[in-house]
Formats: sequence, structure tokens, C-alpha cells
Amino acid sequence: MQPTIKLDQFLKKVGAVMSGGEAKLLIQEGSVSVNDEVETRRGRQLHEGDRVVIEGEVFVVEELR
Repeated sequence: MQPTIKLDQFLKKVGAVMSGGEAKLLIQEGSVSVNDEVETRRGRQLHEGDRVVIEGEVFVVEELR
């Protein structure tokens, strides 16, 4: 089974947000996209290689082991 991480956890891990509350707000208002599609579910499971864009900044999911 491929390892995953939730979108809100990933945003905190990479330092894009300071808290889960901040992640929740940005995701709910449509400011986050995953693989070029707006994502409004903070529990969205990300896999290695997924591309996350938040306010113009690009992050790629790497090494979840």
C-alpha cells in the first residue's frame, strides 16, 4: 500500500501554513489546488508525486515513508 498524507497535514509539514486552522481556511476558500484542480477537502489523501499549489507556491509530495 502506498503511503499517504492528508492535505492539511502536508501544508503544515512544508511550512505553507502555521496551523491546522489556517490550512482549513485556505482549503475551504479554494486557495489550494492539487494536480491542477481546486481542492476543498482538507482530508484529501496525497500520494508521492502529487503537485500542490497554494497562493502561487508549488510543492511536490516526496518521500512519505
